[in-house]
Parts: sequence; C-alpha cells; structure tokens
Amino acid sequence: MNESLLRELVPAVIGVLVRRGADFASAEDAVQEALIRALETWPSDPPRDPKAWLVAAAWRKFLDAVRSTASRRDRELAVEVEPAAGPVPATDDTLRLYFLCTHPTLPPASAVALTLRAVGGLTTRQIANAYLVPEATMAQRISRAKRKIEGQRLDQPGDLGTVLRVLYLVFNEGYGGDVDLAAEAIRLTRQLAALTDEPEVAGLLALMLLHHARRASRTGPGGRLVPLAEQDRSLWDTGVIAEGVLILQAALARDRLGEYQAQAAIAALHADALSTAETDWVQIVEWYDELLLITDSPVVRLNRAVAVGEADGPQSGLAALADLDPGLPRYAAVTAYLRERAGDLERAADLYAEAARAAASVPERDHLTREAARVRQLLKP
Repeated sequence: MNESLLRELVPAVIGVLVRRGADFASAEDAVQEALIRALETWPSDPPRDPKAWLVAAAWRKFLDAVRSTASRRDRELAVEVEPAAGPVPATDDTLRLYFLCTHPTLPPASAVALTLRAVGGLTTRQIANAYLVPEATMAQRISRAKRKIEGQRLDQPGDLGTVLRVLYLVFNEGYGGDVDLAAEAIRLTRQLAALTDEPEVAGLLALMLLHHARRASRTGPGGRLVPLAEQDRSLWDTGVIAEGVLILQAALARDRLGEYQAQAAIAALHADALSTAETDWVQIVEWYDELLLITDSPVVRLNRAVAVGEADGPQSGLAALADLDPGLPRYAAVTAYLRERAGDLERAADLYAEAARAAASVPERDHLTREAARVRQLLKP
C-alpha cells in the first residue's frame, strides 16, 4: 500500500468533488472516508486507476451523506444532475484547493491545519500530534476552519503569497509526533511548484531545501541548540544543498526577484562557505539590502545588522541596530553578540541573560543562558 500516493491524490480528489457541486467540508469528509476504504481494500485488490477509484468512492460517500439528511433534500436534487460516474476530468484543482485552504478569512493556525488535512492528506490525529495538542482540540480547529470557508468557491483567483506563507509556517514547525512537518512542507511545496510557473514558489522550495540540508547539525545531545558558527558542516547534506542551489539559480534567472528567492540566496551563501570566517558576508549584506527593498521588515534589518557586523566590524553592526525597536524578538541576543565582539563583555553578559529570559523556546533559552555564563566567566580575573 503506497500511503504517500494516497496523500498526493487527496487534493485533486477533493477538487473534483467540489467542482461537481459538493461543499468543501462535505467533500473533505467524503474523501477521508474513501481513503479509509482504500486502505482496507487496495492491498488485496489494487485499482488500475487510483485517482478514478477514489473519486468514485468519495462521490458515492458524498451522495449517501446528502440522501441521508432530509434537511438537505433540495441540494440532493441539485447534485443528482451531475454525473456520478465517467472519466475523471484532466483539470487539476489542487492549486485552487491550496488557495481555498489558505483563505484570507482564516487565521494562520487554522490555515496550516486545514492545508495539512485537505492538501497534505494527514489525519487529524497526526496533525494534533505534530503540534502537541489534543486530537479533540485540533478537530475543533479544523471544523471551525471548514465552517469559515463554507460557501467559498474555487472559481476565484487566490493569493499565492498567502499559500507560500502558510507552507513556510508548516516548515518552520520542524518535527513533532509521527509527522515530519519540515519534510511535509517540502513535499507540498514541490507539488505546488509543479502546478505553477511562479519563481517565488521555486524560491521557497530552494530556501526550504537549503535550511533542511543543515538540519542534522543544528542540535546536539539532549536537543541542545548548536548555532551556525559551531555546526559540524560535514553533517550538512551536500546533495540537498546542490538541488536547492540549482532550483534557486533557475528562479533567479527569471529576473523576478521575491523575498523567498532573496532569503534562499543568503542561505546558499552560508551553505557554500567552509566556515563562518570564510563566509562572503559582504555579498550577504547586499542580499539583505535587496530583501529590504522587497519587504522593509524589522526582522530583516535585525539579521542584516549581524551580517554588517561580520562584514564591517561589530561597531558597524551596532550602528545598524540604531533605528530598531529594542523590544523586537532577538534584539537583545543580537546586541549581546555584537557587544561581545566589540569587547564590552559586561554589557554582553547582561544582554545574553536578558535575551534568555525572553526566549521563545527552551533550547534557545538554555543556549543564551550558557552564553551569559560563558561571558561572565571571561570577566573573572
């Protein structure tokens, strides 16, 4: 039984049912029931056309549900005029299903959950385990999202930027439970890249691959965070890096630069260097400048200050922080790093401790606490 094939077919099958007249929530429920039936029967009796089998099974489940609800009799009559059998249309509705699952009326958490369920083909339990929440909580979140988009049609153009942001949110969740969300995000972005010719989709895929290639080196024993400068670069997956660079080069050649392409170019420069000292920091600063022209983000300015500090010295890096809000996440950590490099160890130790108190995760907090202790040790006579 090829479960990955089933998951890849899910969005296309849901799209067919919606095209035939089913609302999104009913279509998604019917497809999930068809998937359960497929898992029961395919091992002993595999179909010649898996997609057609799923469409037929899901459509029957949908019609059964409509017929069993007296209050929806009018709708039953409407859908009966649609063909319940026959060839599956060649049109792939997957891209429009991405847009529906990331509808602007949905909050990010709901859009992520719905995308993983409807487009990714994951079960509610798998999504709940990945996000470390009770299954009932995740089921409620998905149900609310379905109700929110009830009545929304697939005939309107969607916002590709929203889709990409949701996929990047999934990727940044990393790993949890029995689902590798980073790998799942890469799979879904590959699928999206096959459906659209937009260079920003390729840029996001390249960015994910370049980050994912360094995954094995990012944590030490017990989940200890390992910063880039200390990572064992022999653990980086050079094959994945090469793929990411090739995808990025093809996207950049289209001369339609976007934020994900610029971020991927920065990641590629990090991946290309043998060490932090040998990194082309000047070029990284230039890419941050390009990124700022696209999105004048405080987070980008903060990251640029680090690169400026490496390229032109810590005082220049500190000067680049001058216009930023000190309350910005990671501001204290970046300032601590630059202060330490400038020789202001006492202030650096205090800032590392301040950053640890504001850390968003336990590994980050522990890392910054160790940095504060290390710098304080240097202060001892």
